[in-house]
Amino acid sequence: MASADRSAPARLRTKPSWLINQAALPANRLVNEALAGTEMRRYHYALLAALDDVGPASQADLSRGTTIDRSDMVAAVNDLVERGLVERTVDPTDRRRNVVTITSAGRRQLGKLDRLLGKVQDELLAALSAGERRQLVDLLSRVVDHHAKT
Repeated sequence: MASADRSAPARLRTKPSWLINQAALPANRLVNEALAGTEMRRYHYALLAALDDVGPASQADLSRGTTIDRSDMVAAVNDLVERGLVERTVDPTDRRRNVVTITSAGRRQLGKLDRLLGKVQDELLAALSAGERRQLVDLLSRVVDHHAKT
């Protein structure tokens, strides 16, 4: 489907669900284009960001916090371990669990990705002022948080 424009039916343009979907299309394209040259994926960024925010965590906790499916988590962590961006160790309090920790190389990579994705946000939201961007983030966060509870 082509990107929406002002010729879209007025009734559609009043539906937040439709507008969110239309905004997601260029958002996904811009992020994919930005990450294409980095050999990193969205889930890599999500894992590094989560580990930097919350500290060492189990793979199960990371799965819940990032919404990366548990079946995909092992492969994603393996990939980051191979790149030296995270370390995985056995949890000393529960030897059945692995604990994942971001490395200094992982923090450097995260910083690069933050800058790259910051440019993407600027491009995506170029039509909005700084205040409007904060408001949009606040409103979308409330919607996401509300549905995460259900």
